[in-house]
Amino acid sequence: VQLQAYGGGSVQAGGSLRLSCAASGLTFGSYVMGWFRQAPGNEREFVSAVSWSGERTYHADSVKGRFTISRDNAKNMVYLQMNSLKPEDTAAYYCAALKSSTGWGSSDAADFDSWGQGTQLTVSS
Repeated sequence: VQLQAYGGGSVQAGGSLRLSCAASGLTFGSYVMGWFRQAPGNEREFVSAVSWSGERTYHADSVKGRFTISRDNAKNMVYLQMNSLKPEDTAAYYCAALKSSTGWGSSDAADFDSWGQGTQLTVSS
């Protein structure tokens, strides 16, 4: 399984950015897909996840109403649209895949089986 996240960059507070993650080597529609982030000195934290078909999502409280996760199973892609960005959103963002059929709703990084490399988001005030 390979997950490649991209689209990070530097934006000002209040701005928007969309992250993308390309997946390969897996039956994409069989995986819950998620985004996590990690700031220097902090533990990796859950951001958002999307169900196998893309119909259901859940988000961390810190990003609810600002971030939207989606997926395109035809393209093996998952996206994270981030609006109203804040300096505290600054982190490396990672996409992850969860295979377990009972894993829906998990925000625990340990439950996710595969990880991509991070893409850095920096939000300046």
